[in-house]
Amino acid sequence: MYLENSSNLYSVNTETNLSGFSQEIDNLREEVVSSLSQSDFKHLLKIEWFGRISTLIGIGTAWIFPNPITAFLISLGQFTRWLMAHHILHKGYDKVPGVPARYTSSNFARGWRRYVDWFDWFVPEAWDYEHNQLHHYHTGENDDPDLVERHLRFLRELKVPYFIKYIFVIVASLTWKYTYYAPNTMSVIHPSSRKRLKKEHIAYITIKNIFQFSNKHVRKLWLDCYLPYATYRFVLIPLLFLPLGKTAVLYAFINMLLAECITNMHSFLVIGPNHTAEDLYRYDFHYENKDQFYVTQIMGSANYNCGDEFTDYMSIWLNYQIEHHLFPDLPMSKYREIQPKVKALCAKYKIPYRQESIFKRFGKMLDVTVGKAKMPELRIFSKVL
Repeated sequence: MYLENSSNLYSVNTETNLSGFSQEIDNLREEVVSSLSQSDFKHLLKIEWFGRISTLIGIGTAWIFPNPITAFLISLGQFTRWLMAHHILHKGYDKVPGVPARYTSSNFARGWRRYVDWFDWFVPEAWDYEHNQLHHYHTGENDDPDLVERHLRFLRELKVPYFIKYIFVIVASLTWKYTYYAPNTMSVIHPSSRKRLKKEHIAYITIKNIFQFSNKHVRKLWLDCYLPYATYRFVLIPLLFLPLGKTAVLYAFINMLLAECITNMHSFLVIGPNHTAEDLYRYDFHYENKDQFYVTQIMGSANYNCGDEFTDYMSIWLNYQIEHHLFPDLPMSKYREIQPKVKALCAKYKIPYRQESIFKRFGKMLDVTVGKAKMPELRIFSKVL
């Protein structure tokens, strides 16, 4: 196999046995799937209860006075719902023996259960298609809807001092769930039927046309995403404390706003650097087979530090990004088990495996977003006979 890029940062030797690597990855998958058990579901329930307790304490103290502890607990509760939705909608628990139907991909956050399981800025069906399909199976390609370098091309090319660009990134991190992710996800489904649109029919909503109400997608964005969620979080919840006085309502409102900012920043820190750095790759081709798929996913993804429950929880288990992109339909509890094995296989077959602290990876992403660094692009992918 032969890979080429303009920066000459990486090439695979012709003797690299990618079919052998692919077979070993498949064997590992069979091994881990055969070991699925109720313990994986119990782990999910434990994480769910962490989130529920955080929400109860956070909202229960929201009326007392504005403070970062209350706001963080509210944020962590909402963050946990996204964590659960991410792995469940990826079909991570569909094959776990004895898992209740409400924790499977066909039921979780579907229809009215959206308001129980995962009420956020996005419509779950839209997020499922945008992330689980379009992103995961076009990672780093032009059809990847979450390609950060492409989205922020204007910022990279902007002729202003870097500190102004950094301010823009800070503002983006505080607001990105509703200024970027909600419009991006709503763009990929039909506004009336909610059927998935073909890639060539998708016209993404951006901050530039977010108030263009003649656009059916924009109207649905406001009706299905912005208005319901904003009303619930910033009007109904604060009004619960009206019997305690107007000051209690005001304090609850401020704490809900602080929590929203924290949730946005937390998720931006965890999700943003996964596929954006000068040592990760973009592709001008689409893989042709499973062998190529495995390699492109690894070379376009990076892990963070991992191995303990607290670190994994605060990282939504996306610190195992490489393993997640190889096996997106596994319970999150399994990634810790297979991570050393995947890393060893990459070393065996001389495939680069990127892993650093989340803060180092964030710094590398930041360099790309402001134009200090550029992601290399692989332009050729062919087999040498």
